[in-house]
Amino acid sequence: MADKSSFTPDEWQRILEGVMMASVAMTAADPSGLIGLLKESFAAGTTLAAGKTDAGSNALIKAVVADFETADGRGLARDGLKEKLVASKPADIKVKALEALRQVAALVDAKASADAPAFKGWLRKISQNVAEAAKEGGFLGIGGVRVSEAEKATLAEIGSALGV
Repeated sequence: MADKSSFTPDEWQRILEGVMMASVAMTAADPSGLIGLLKESFAAGTTLAAGKTDAGSNALIKAVVADFETADGRGLARDGLKEKLVASKPADIKVKALEALRQVAALVDAKASADAPAFKGWLRKISQNVAEAAKEGGFLGIGGVRVSEAEKATLAEIGSALGV
């Protein structure tokens, strides 16, 4: 059973960043405007919080959720995200997010192999829920599709990056 103590402080920061990168990659794939961004952010937060009580959550997921419940944990993730994405062009954000997810997948595979499949599946679920949160291509919520082609392609890339 892996938890925060299973990782160095730098590794733990990368894991926290990975949770945020799972939603950032989807948002960058097909920006949805202000309302869509709010819906996508809410979906990411809801999926994150559900990790605390979900029957499929393991100790690693619960430790991550617990850290996000603290100002220090959120600050650590936010600071790491800023550092990685500052001065990035919009087209580069998705690429950087996918690379961060690859690194997190390799890290949990190496240091928490028993918990890795569920954790990586949870990151994929965050991405899926963000993709489904707002319609794309419509006008004022009318028309459009639940998951755009760009989002479908990004979900496939996220699955590949995570190895799920």
